[in-house]
Amino acid sequence: MPKRVLQGTVVSDVNEKTVVVRVDRAFTHPVMKKTVRRSKKYHAHDEANSAKVGDTVWIEECPPISKNKRWTLVQHA
Repeated sequence: MPKRVLQGTVVSDVNEKTVVVRVDRAFTHPVMKKTVRRSKKYHAHDEANSAKVGDTVWIEECPPISKNKRWTLVQHA
């Protein structure tokens, strides 16, 4: 089974080797038939501390690194 890869925007880079990435998704509501937007924040491991706030990045799921980190930074645009 392949690992999931998500695209999002860095909203925090305060922690050492960690970035917080906001991933937005849009879907059609099953009853109202309107497009609904939702977002979720993920903690991702950034070994080089290369990502800064506002950057678009891709993250990939991985085994747990810490209490909250289950994602790794893959590509930095």
